[in-house]
Amino acid sequence: MSLSRREFMRLMGIAGAAGMFPSSVFAAKRMPADLYEVPKFGNVTLLHITDTHAQLNPVYFREPNVNIGIGPALGQAPHVVGEAFLKHFGVDPGGIEAHAFTFLDFDAGAEKYGAVGGFAHLKTLVDRVRTERGDGNSLLLDGGDTWQGSGTAYWTRGMDMVGACNLLGVDVMTGHWEFTYLDEEVIKNVGEFKGEFVAQNVKVREEALFDYRFADFPGFDEDLGRAFKPYTIKEVGGVKVAVVGQAFPYTPIANPQRFMPDWTFGIDDGSMQEVVDRVREEEKPDLVVVLSHNGMDVDLKMASRVTGIDVIFGGHTHDGMPAPTIVENASGKTLVTNAGSNGKFLGVMDMEVKDGKLQDFRYRLLPVFSNLLEPNAAMVEYITGVRAPYKAQLEEELATAEEILFRRGNFNGTFDQVICDALRKVNDAQISLSPGFRWGTTVLPGQKITMDNVMDQTCITYPETYRREMTGADIKLILEDVCDNLFNPDPYVQQGGDMVRVGGLDYVCDPTASMGERILDMALDDGTKIEADKTYVVAGWATVGSQSPGEPIWETVATYLRDIKTVKIEKLNTPKLKNVAGNPGIADYPFM
Repeated sequence: MSLSRREFMRLMGIAGAAGMFPSSVFAAKRMPADLYEVPKFGNVTLLHITDTHAQLNPVYFREPNVNIGIGPALGQAPHVVGEAFLKHFGVDPGGIEAHAFTFLDFDAGAEKYGAVGGFAHLKTLVDRVRTERGDGNSLLLDGGDTWQGSGTAYWTRGMDMVGACNLLGVDVMTGHWEFTYLDEEVIKNVGEFKGEFVAQNVKVREEALFDYRFADFPGFDEDLGRAFKPYTIKEVGGVKVAVVGQAFPYTPIANPQRFMPDWTFGIDDGSMQEVVDRVREEEKPDLVVVLSHNGMDVDLKMASRVTGIDVIFGGHTHDGMPAPTIVENASGKTLVTNAGSNGKFLGVMDMEVKDGKLQDFRYRLLPVFSNLLEPNAAMVEYITGVRAPYKAQLEEELATAEEILFRRGNFNGTFDQVICDALRKVNDAQISLSPGFRWGTTVLPGQKITMDNVMDQTCITYPETYRREMTGADIKLILEDVCDNLFNPDPYVQQGGDMVRVGGLDYVCDPTASMGERILDMALDDGTKIEADKTYVVAGWATVGSQSPGEPIWETVATYLRDIKTVKIEKLNTPKLKNVAGNPGIADYPFM
């Protein structure tokens, strides 16, 4: 795709609808009344949701105040937060969209604008856009991380979300946390899904091909060794659209491989290029898009190396980006988007496709405010039915929040601290470790903390806790390994997620340093220095290797909350940072 100077000037003259150039995306502050007025454009509309993490009901979700970019990522989307984010994308401060896209004045904005997401409200918005575009002129794409993240998803093994997505009208999806159910459950759920599940990078291990347990699964390709369909072809508005799936490439590393013993994943530019080339040669599509769960930084690198892709609709890193990033490569340009998380946003890309090419586009990332969208009655009925068997358990009030409790950010959020404090107290440990997951909803000051909230923060299929001794050297090794996963300048070495959360432990972090040199000056809460050869009692959960012996983490947190009754964070174990002063991926961070 290329733009002439005349086309460039014409697009620059389009105000809020364009979505191509950051300075013009939000030229005028939109009011709530016209937030969902998206002028029709072109002949193809692709709608995109991702990382909903099984949030069927409206939630609060605070965007990060720390999302540090290192090296080439410095100052680039998605590594801008707060005021820097508003400036980068041309979003006016103080309005409904500034609240949706940033953490700024979050408490006040949440009180003013209300909760976000909820599948009944999302359904209303999806139906509205699809009706406005006309029958057959749109597709709804789901980037995955849909079947996990709530109590009902855990207890129904993801089937609650399969049903919700069928009712929502999802046409195509890919996955990540979907694979953390047992492999036979994954196959069953995909079979019940009315759309198509695509993942070109999920293959069957060679040794498993001889007696593959799912040889009758329709997506399995024995000749190519693929476990699922690599792509699908859809007719949209008279245009032939190819949708290639890219599941999270590091699933067996980030999550227990024991759940998916016969499947391999991976990031392989050559394999993706082969699929794109084959699709273009054999299927002759007018448009090729990739539905990806790589994470935005990985998608940006892939877009620069793999040619022939018009758009990458990305997920995994939960970045709500109001405009696509345009990436140049050897044969043209690729648009890269990321549509946030928790059902908070709906991406709407309208495209003009003719003569077999993408000619022009408009993009909007619409915040889903439940106060502004009437809930769809059929979806409300479905959600009520799904939650009914667990209603009493989920609605148990455990404690009251005296301050905002959130997770998202490179380092400890306040809800993470609650989890870490619970692990230490219940297990009588000196130090606690908790994964840096990016999912998990927000609790406002004064709100009751329910079991539903706790499950939103902890609900995985390997929730078991542990209490064990570790040396100071072991603790440093863990922190260094996760830190490299987060701040390695090569996106293909990153595996998503944020820094491991800690309790009872202080340290200094230099994100700009090399592997093994980023973690410094570790000390216990009382100031006692951590010694490499000394042992410490550590509590944690979510072990990726062998299953831990303790109770599920949600039981530990619930016990702690029932005991303390009110939550006020006494100490936030977030590290002191070095060599990142002035980084636009940091705002309102006191430990510099």
